[in-house]
Amino acid sequence: MVALPAYVPGRKVPGAVVLASNESPFGLLPSVAGVLASHLAGVSRYPDMGATRLVEAIAAHHGVEPARVAVGAGSVEVCGQLAAAAVETGDEVVFGWRAFEAYPIITAVAGGHAVKVPLTGTHVHDVDAMAAAVNDRTRLVFLCNPNNPTGTAVGVDDLRRLVDNMPEHVLVVIDEAYREYVDASVVPDAMELFADRPNVAVTRTFSKAYALAGLRVGYCVASPDVAAAVRKCQVPFSVSGLAQEAAIAALGDAEEVARRAKLTVGERERVRSALTDSGFDVPPSQANFVWLLLGEQAADFAADCLAAGVVVRPFAGEGVRVTIGLPEENDRFLAAASTWAAVH
Repeated sequence: MVALPAYVPGRKVPGAVVLASNESPFGLLPSVAGVLASHLAGVSRYPDMGATRLVEAIAAHHGVEPARVAVGAGSVEVCGQLAAAAVETGDEVVFGWRAFEAYPIITAVAGGHAVKVPLTGTHVHDVDAMAAAVNDRTRLVFLCNPNNPTGTAVGVDDLRRLVDNMPEHVLVVIDEAYREYVDASVVPDAMELFADRPNVAVTRTFSKAYALAGLRVGYCVASPDVAAAVRKCQVPFSVSGLAQEAAIAALGDAEEVARRAKLTVGERERVRSALTDSGFDVPPSQANFVWLLLGEQAADFAADCLAAGVVVRPFAGEGVRVTIGLPEENDRFLAAASTWAAVH
Protein backbone atom coordinates (compact mmCIF):
# COMPACT_ATOMS: atom_id res chain seq x y z
CA MET A 1 0.00 0.00 0.00
CA VAL A 2 2.84 2.41 0.82
CA ALA A 3 4.20 2.00 -2.71
CA LEU A 4 0.97 3.27 -4.32
CA PRO A 5 1.49 6.60 -6.10
CA ALA A 6 -0.52 9.48 -4.65
CA TYR A 7 -2.69 11.87 -6.63
CA VAL A 8 -1.52 15.47 -6.24
CA PRO A 9 -4.44 17.95 -6.50
CA GLY A 10 -4.14 21.57 -7.52
CA ARG A 11 -3.55 23.86 -4.56
CA LYS A 12 -6.25 26.09 -3.07
CA VAL A 13 -4.87 29.34 -1.66
CA PRO A 14 -7.36 31.82 -0.14
CA GLY A 15 -7.25 35.19 -1.88
CA ALA A 16 -5.22 33.94 -4.83
CA VAL A 17 -6.29 33.43 -8.43
CA VAL A 18 -6.57 29.63 -8.67
CA LEU A 19 -5.68 28.33 -12.13
CA ALA A 20 -4.53 24.87 -11.11
CA SER A 21 -7.45 22.45 -11.31
CA ASN A 22 -9.09 22.85 -14.76
CA GLU A 23 -12.38 23.94 -13.21
CA SER A 24 -14.95 26.14 -14.92
CA PRO A 25 -14.57 29.77 -13.80
CA PHE A 26 -18.21 30.64 -14.43
CA GLY A 27 -19.96 29.04 -11.45
CA LEU A 28 -23.13 26.97 -11.51
CA LEU A 29 -25.25 26.84 -14.64
CA PRO A 30 -28.51 28.77 -14.11
CA SER A 31 -30.57 25.60 -14.48
CA VAL A 32 -28.54 23.80 -11.82
CA ALA A 33 -28.79 26.31 -8.97
CA GLY A 34 -32.56 25.94 -8.63
CA VAL A 35 -32.42 22.17 -8.88
CA LEU A 36 -29.95 21.94 -5.99
CA ALA A 37 -32.10 24.11 -3.74
CA SER A 38 -35.22 22.08 -4.46
CA HIS A 39 -33.56 18.74 -3.67
CA LEU A 40 -31.69 19.61 -0.47
CA ALA A 41 -34.36 17.98 1.69
CA GLY A 42 -33.59 14.63 0.11
CA VAL A 43 -29.98 14.35 1.24
CA SER A 44 -30.99 12.43 4.38
CA ARG A 45 -32.00 9.54 2.12
CA TYR A 46 -29.89 7.25 -0.06
CA PRO A 47 -29.98 8.13 -3.75
CA ASP A 48 -31.05 5.84 -6.57
CA MET A 49 -27.99 3.60 -6.75
CA GLY A 50 -28.58 2.91 -10.43
CA ALA A 51 -28.96 6.63 -11.23
CA THR A 52 -31.79 5.58 -13.52
CA ARG A 53 -33.01 9.02 -14.58
CA LEU A 54 -29.48 10.29 -15.11
CA VAL A 55 -28.50 7.25 -17.18
CA GLU A 56 -31.59 7.74 -19.31
CA ALA A 57 -30.81 11.43 -19.77
CA ILE A 58 -27.21 10.70 -20.81
CA ALA A 59 -28.37 7.98 -23.19
CA ALA A 60 -30.90 10.35 -24.80
CA HIS A 61 -28.25 13.08 -25.03
CA HIS A 62 -25.94 10.79 -27.03
CA GLY A 63 -28.63 8.83 -28.87
CA VAL A 64 -27.67 5.46 -27.40
CA GLU A 65 -29.45 2.78 -25.38
CA PRO A 66 -29.35 3.21 -21.57
CA ALA A 67 -27.73 -0.23 -21.33
CA ARG A 68 -24.60 1.31 -22.85
CA VAL A 69 -24.19 3.93 -20.12
CA ALA A 70 -22.50 3.59 -16.72
CA VAL A 71 -21.89 6.40 -14.24
CA GLY A 72 -19.52 7.12 -11.38
CA ALA A 73 -18.22 9.87 -9.10
CA GLY A 74 -16.42 11.75 -11.86
CA SER A 75 -14.82 10.27 -14.94
CA VAL A 76 -11.78 9.38 -12.83
CA GLU A 77 -13.89 6.93 -10.82
CA VAL A 78 -15.37 5.58 -14.04
CA CYS A 79 -11.84 4.98 -15.35
CA GLY A 80 -11.15 3.13 -12.12
CA GLN A 81 -14.30 1.06 -12.58
CA LEU A 82 -13.20 0.19 -16.12
CA ALA A 83 -9.81 -0.91 -14.82
CA ALA A 84 -11.38 -2.95 -12.02
CA ALA A 85 -13.58 -4.69 -14.58
CA ALA A 86 -10.83 -5.41 -17.11
CA VAL A 87 -7.55 -5.79 -15.21
CA GLU A 88 -6.36 -8.64 -13.02
CA THR A 89 -3.14 -8.88 -11.02
CA GLY A 90 -0.13 -8.75 -13.32
CA ASP A 91 -2.03 -7.53 -16.40
CA GLU A 92 -0.60 -4.57 -18.29
CA VAL A 93 -2.20 -1.17 -18.86
CA VAL A 94 -0.78 1.01 -21.63
CA PHE A 95 -1.04 4.80 -21.73
CA GLY A 96 0.94 7.76 -23.01
CA TRP A 97 3.15 9.74 -20.66
CA ARG A 98 2.83 12.31 -19.56
CA ALA A 99 -0.95 12.00 -19.39
CA PHE A 100 -3.58 12.14 -16.63
CA GLU A 101 -1.72 11.37 -13.43
CA ALA A 102 -4.54 9.19 -12.09
CA TYR A 103 -3.81 6.47 -14.67
CA PRO A 104 -0.81 5.00 -12.81
CA ILE A 105 -2.80 5.07 -9.56
CA ILE A 106 -5.82 3.39 -11.14
CA THR A 107 -3.54 0.75 -12.67
CA ALA A 108 -1.80 0.02 -9.37
CA VAL A 109 -5.06 -0.23 -7.42
CA ALA A 110 -6.37 -2.75 -9.97
CA GLY A 111 -3.20 -4.82 -9.54
CA GLY A 112 -1.91 -4.05 -13.01
CA HIS A 113 1.46 -3.02 -14.38
CA ALA A 114 1.69 0.43 -16.00
CA VAL A 115 3.35 0.68 -19.41
CA LYS A 116 4.10 4.35 -20.06
CA VAL A 117 4.69 5.28 -23.70
CA PRO A 118 6.50 8.61 -24.29
CA LEU A 119 4.63 11.30 -26.22
CA THR A 120 5.89 12.41 -29.63
CA GLY A 121 8.24 15.37 -30.10
CA THR A 122 5.15 17.55 -30.54
CA HIS A 123 3.76 16.33 -27.19
CA VAL A 124 0.96 14.27 -28.72
CA HIS A 125 0.20 10.61 -28.00
CA ASP A 126 2.38 8.33 -30.14
CA VAL A 127 -0.36 5.94 -31.23
CA ASP A 128 1.98 3.68 -33.20
CA ALA A 129 4.29 3.26 -30.21
CA MET A 130 1.27 2.64 -27.98
CA ALA A 131 0.00 -0.07 -30.35
CA ALA A 132 3.48 -1.60 -30.44
CA ALA A 133 3.53 -1.73 -26.62
CA VAL A 134 0.45 -3.98 -26.55
CA ASN A 135 1.03 -7.70 -26.03
CA ASP A 136 -0.76 -10.79 -24.72
CA ARG A 137 -0.66 -9.42 -21.16
CA THR A 138 -2.25 -6.07 -22.07
CA ARG A 139 -5.86 -5.67 -21.00
CA LEU A 140 -6.43 -1.92 -21.10
CA VAL A 141 -5.25 1.13 -23.07
CA PHE A 142 -6.01 4.65 -21.83
CA LEU A 143 -5.96 7.52 -24.32
CA CYS A 144 -6.70 11.00 -22.95
CA ASN A 145 -7.93 13.11 -25.87
CA PRO A 146 -7.29 16.00 -25.58
CA ASN A 147 -4.48 15.10 -23.27
CA ASN A 148 -4.08 16.31 -19.70
CA PRO A 149 -1.74 18.12 -19.02
CA THR A 150 -0.39 18.94 -22.50
CA GLY A 151 -3.71 19.95 -24.09
CA THR A 152 -2.69 18.29 -27.35
CA ALA A 153 -5.04 16.00 -29.26
CA VAL A 154 -4.97 12.98 -31.57
CA GLY A 155 -6.69 13.40 -34.93
CA VAL A 156 -9.11 11.07 -36.63
CA ASP A 157 -6.58 9.08 -38.68
CA ASP A 158 -4.31 8.40 -35.72
CA LEU A 159 -7.21 7.51 -33.46
CA ARG A 160 -8.62 5.09 -36.02
CA ARG A 161 -5.21 3.51 -36.47
CA LEU A 162 -4.81 2.95 -32.74
CA VAL A 163 -8.21 1.33 -32.34
CA ASP A 164 -7.86 -0.72 -35.53
CA ASN A 165 -4.56 -2.13 -34.23
CA MET A 166 -6.02 -3.30 -30.92
CA PRO A 167 -6.64 -7.03 -30.45
CA GLU A 168 -10.07 -8.04 -29.18
CA HIS A 169 -8.83 -8.81 -25.67
CA VAL A 170 -7.76 -5.17 -25.10
CA LEU A 171 -10.25 -2.56 -23.96
CA VAL A 172 -9.47 0.92 -25.31
CA VAL A 173 -10.68 3.70 -23.02
CA ILE A 174 -10.82 7.09 -24.73
CA ASP A 175 -10.99 9.73 -22.02
CA GLU A 176 -12.78 12.81 -23.38
CA ALA A 177 -13.04 14.90 -20.20
CA TYR A 178 -12.36 18.08 -22.18
CA ARG A 179 -14.50 17.34 -25.23
CA GLU A 180 -16.56 20.54 -24.99
CA TYR A 181 -13.48 22.71 -25.61
CA VAL A 182 -12.18 21.07 -28.79
CA ASP A 183 -12.35 22.16 -32.40
CA ALA A 184 -14.62 19.40 -33.70
CA SER A 185 -13.13 19.73 -37.17
CA VAL A 186 -9.75 18.71 -35.77
CA VAL A 187 -10.52 16.38 -32.83
CA PRO A 188 -12.84 13.43 -33.56
CA ASP A 189 -15.80 12.46 -31.40
CA ALA A 190 -14.90 8.95 -30.26
CA MET A 191 -18.52 8.10 -29.48
CA GLU A 192 -19.52 8.72 -33.08
CA LEU A 193 -16.38 7.12 -34.49
CA PHE A 194 -16.41 3.86 -32.53
CA ALA A 195 -20.04 3.35 -31.58
CA ASP A 196 -19.98 -0.19 -32.97
CA ARG A 197 -16.70 -1.32 -31.35
CA PRO A 198 -17.23 -3.78 -28.47
CA ASN A 199 -13.74 -3.12 -27.08
CA VAL A 200 -13.97 0.70 -26.94
CA ALA A 201 -15.32 2.76 -24.04
CA VAL A 202 -15.54 6.56 -24.05
CA THR A 203 -15.56 8.53 -20.81
CA ARG A 204 -16.94 12.03 -20.23
CA THR A 205 -17.37 14.23 -17.16
CA PHE A 206 -19.60 16.94 -15.72
CA SER A 207 -16.64 18.42 -13.82
CA LYS A 208 -15.30 20.75 -16.52
CA ALA A 209 -17.60 22.53 -18.98
CA TYR A 210 -20.71 21.58 -16.98
CA ALA A 211 -19.23 23.21 -13.84
CA LEU A 212 -20.03 20.37 -11.42
CA ALA A 213 -16.50 19.52 -10.23
CA GLY A 214 -17.58 19.54 -6.57
CA LEU A 215 -20.50 17.16 -7.06
CA ARG A 216 -18.53 14.39 -8.82
CA VAL A 217 -20.39 12.98 -11.82
CA GLY A 218 -18.87 11.18 -14.78
CA TYR A 219 -19.88 8.42 -17.15
CA CYS A 220 -18.85 6.12 -19.92
CA VAL A 221 -20.57 4.93 -23.06
CA ALA A 222 -19.56 1.42 -24.06
CA SER A 223 -20.97 -1.89 -25.23
CA PRO A 224 -23.76 -3.24 -22.99
CA ASP A 225 -21.43 -5.96 -21.67
CA VAL A 226 -18.68 -3.50 -20.75
CA ALA A 227 -21.15 -1.03 -19.22
CA ALA A 228 -22.71 -3.80 -17.12
CA ALA A 229 -19.28 -4.80 -15.81
CA VAL A 230 -18.47 -1.17 -14.99
CA ARG A 231 -21.70 -0.82 -13.02
CA LYS A 232 -20.76 -3.86 -10.94
CA CYS A 233 -17.48 -2.16 -9.98
CA GLN A 234 -19.04 1.11 -8.85
CA VAL A 235 -18.87 1.99 -5.17
CA PRO A 236 -22.52 1.79 -4.00
CA PHE A 237 -24.25 5.19 -3.92
CA SER A 238 -21.09 7.01 -5.06
CA VAL A 239 -23.11 9.46 -7.16
CA SER A 240 -25.26 11.44 -4.74
CA GLY A 241 -28.87 12.35 -5.35
CA LEU A 242 -27.94 16.03 -5.63
CA ALA A 243 -25.25 15.17 -8.18
CA GLN A 244 -27.70 13.14 -10.25
CA GLU A 245 -30.30 15.91 -10.35
CA ALA A 246 -27.70 18.59 -11.09
CA ALA A 247 -26.24 16.58 -13.97
CA ILE A 248 -29.68 16.03 -15.49
CA ALA A 249 -30.35 19.77 -15.34
CA ALA A 250 -26.92 20.58 -16.78
CA LEU A 251 -27.51 18.31 -19.76
CA GLY A 252 -30.59 20.37 -20.54
CA ASP A 253 -28.55 23.59 -20.58
CA ALA A 254 -26.49 22.73 -23.66
CA GLU A 255 -26.70 26.20 -25.20
CA GLU A 256 -25.23 27.88 -22.11
CA VAL A 257 -22.54 25.20 -21.79
CA ALA A 258 -21.52 25.82 -25.41
CA ARG A 259 -21.51 29.59 -24.89
CA ARG A 260 -19.24 29.34 -21.88
CA ALA A 261 -16.93 26.88 -23.61
CA LYS A 262 -16.58 29.28 -26.53
CA LEU A 263 -15.57 32.07 -24.14
CA THR A 264 -12.96 29.81 -22.57
CA VAL A 265 -11.57 28.81 -25.98
CA GLY A 266 -11.25 32.47 -26.95
CA GLU A 267 -9.37 33.22 -23.74
CA ARG A 268 -7.22 30.12 -24.23
CA GLU A 269 -6.04 31.37 -27.59
CA ARG A 270 -5.41 34.87 -26.21
CA VAL A 271 -3.38 33.50 -23.30
CA ARG A 272 -1.35 31.16 -25.49
CA SER A 273 -0.58 33.95 -27.96
CA ALA A 274 0.60 36.27 -25.18
CA LEU A 275 2.77 33.52 -23.69
CA THR A 276 4.42 32.64 -26.99
CA ASP A 277 5.05 36.36 -27.61
CA SER A 278 6.87 36.41 -24.26
CA GLY A 279 9.08 33.51 -25.38
CA PHE A 280 7.35 30.56 -23.71
CA ASP A 281 7.05 27.22 -25.52
CA VAL A 282 3.32 26.41 -25.40
CA PRO A 283 1.87 23.62 -27.58
CA PRO A 284 -1.51 24.29 -29.22
CA SER A 285 -4.24 23.26 -26.78
CA GLN A 286 -7.67 21.74 -27.35
CA ALA A 287 -8.63 21.85 -23.66
CA ASN A 288 -9.42 24.51 -21.05
CA PHE A 289 -5.78 24.93 -20.07
CA VAL A 290 -2.34 25.52 -21.58
CA TRP A 291 0.93 23.69 -21.00
CA LEU A 292 4.18 25.58 -20.56
CA LEU A 293 7.25 23.50 -21.41
CA LEU A 294 9.55 24.77 -18.69
CA GLY A 295 11.46 21.61 -17.78
CA GLU A 296 13.62 22.09 -14.69
CA GLN A 297 12.29 25.65 -14.29
CA ALA A 298 8.71 24.48 -13.74
CA ALA A 299 8.76 24.56 -9.93
CA ASP A 300 10.49 27.96 -9.81
CA PHE A 301 7.98 29.44 -12.25
CA ALA A 302 5.05 28.13 -10.18
CA ALA A 303 6.61 29.56 -7.01
CA ASP A 304 7.00 32.99 -8.62
CA CYS A 305 3.37 32.87 -9.81
CA LEU A 306 2.25 32.00 -6.28
CA ALA A 307 4.21 34.95 -4.91
CA ALA A 308 2.23 37.09 -7.36
CA GLY A 309 -1.03 35.63 -6.08
CA VAL A 310 -1.64 33.12 -8.88
CA VAL A 311 -1.82 29.36 -8.29
CA VAL A 312 -0.76 27.18 -11.24
CA ARG A 313 0.00 23.46 -11.46
CA PRO A 314 3.68 22.51 -11.80
CA PHE A 315 4.91 19.09 -12.85
CA ALA A 316 8.47 19.10 -11.54
CA GLY A 317 11.10 18.77 -14.24
CA GLU A 318 8.52 18.87 -17.04
CA GLY A 319 6.16 21.81 -17.29
CA VAL A 320 3.38 23.90 -15.83
CA ARG A 321 -0.33 23.53 -16.56
CA VAL A 322 -2.40 26.69 -16.35
CA THR A 323 -6.19 26.59 -16.35
CA ILE A 324 -7.99 29.26 -18.34
CA GLY A 325 -9.97 31.46 -15.98
CA LEU A 326 -11.91 34.69 -16.34
CA PRO A 327 -10.25 37.45 -18.41
CA GLU A 328 -9.12 39.40 -15.34
CA GLU A 329 -7.68 36.23 -13.78
CA ASN A 330 -5.83 35.43 -16.98
CA ASP A 331 -4.48 38.98 -17.12
CA ARG A 332 -3.07 38.60 -13.62
CA PHE A 333 -1.37 35.36 -14.62
CA LEU A 334 0.01 36.87 -17.84
CA ALA A 335 1.48 39.78 -15.87
CA ALA A 336 3.26 37.33 -13.55
CA ALA A 337 4.46 35.25 -16.52
CA SER A 338 5.74 38.34 -18.34
CA THR A 339 7.67 39.48 -15.27
CA TRP A 340 9.20 36.02 -14.94
CA ALA A 341 10.14 35.88 -18.63
CA ALA A 342 11.86 39.27 -18.45
CA VAL A 343 14.21 37.91 -15.77
CA HIS A 344 14.73 34.38 -17.11
